[in-house]
Amino acid sequence: MSNDEEIVFGADEEPAKDEADNSSVEDAASEENTADVAEADEKEEAASEADNELEARYMSLFAEYDNYRKRTQKEKDNLYADAIASVTKEFLTLLDNVDRATDGAKKADENSLEKVVQGMELIGRQAQETLKKIGVEEIPAERGTKFDPNFHEAMMHVDDDTLGEQEIAMVFAKGYKYKDRVIRHTQVQVAN
Repeated sequence: MSNDEEIVFGADEEPAKDEADNSSVEDAASEENTADVAEADEKEEAASEADNELEARYMSLFAEYDNYRKRTQKEKDNLYADAIASVTKEFLTLLDNVDRATDGAKKADENSLEKVVQGMELIGRQAQETLKKIGVEEIPAERGTKFDPNFHEAMMHVDDDTLGEQEIAMVFAKGYKYKDRVIRHTQVQVAN
């Protein structure tokens, strides 16, 4: 090789391609990007519609629940008011008789004292009947009955040889229950 020869690099290689060929590749890529963007927009729009539908369903369900809650509260209040009215109605006749007995006792003399006592006993029986009508029962408790803390409340303790251990010696106040629910425990004195 002489110094006069020029060395040309890349002469054996193929000539470079046109720029037009490169632009068609760029156009194809641009079309794919546009298609991808359009597809992404469609997916986003569909997701947005689904979100809007879910939100509308949620709001509808929330409103329905709120109405249900208000309706049941109103029904509960009405039920309570009806129960109070029903129980009060049962006691009104009893109260009328108490008023009559009080007026009669004020006008009574020594000879009519026995009639006042009989009237009070009648009112007591009427009160028991009224309680039975509404489902309230007296808790049985008398001297010698076994003490039961589920139904009785021990107010005092006394030593009494005539009674066994944990037996009722005296009843201070009657107890009452409605079905299985104790309204008031019987207040008693417990022996031994």
